[in-house]
Amino acid sequence: METRIAVMGIIVENMDSVEKLNSLLHEYGKYIIGRMGIPYRNCGINIVSIAIDAPQDVIAALAGKIGNLAGISVKTAYSNVVIKNGEPNEK
Repeated sequence: METRIAVMGIIVENMDSVEKLNSLLHEYGKYIIGRMGIPYRNCGINIVSIAIDAPQDVIAALAGKIGNLAGISVKTAYSNVVIKNGEPNEK
């Protein structure tokens, strides 16, 4: 199986969608390497970054589901490293 390493940047502007976001992240938890959330209280938003190691279609599916949540935007940046059979390779 081939996997990619990526970072997702998530901006939460609608706190009503946080429960759905957390549910999605739990659903994809086996792929998530780490997560950091920063509440930006002055602006009333939350900034979340997710490091993920998963097949590219899984990363895209998660980003699409997150992007469809009301008041949440997401962008994904991919590493050039591709993991094949547990061994990293440059793409």
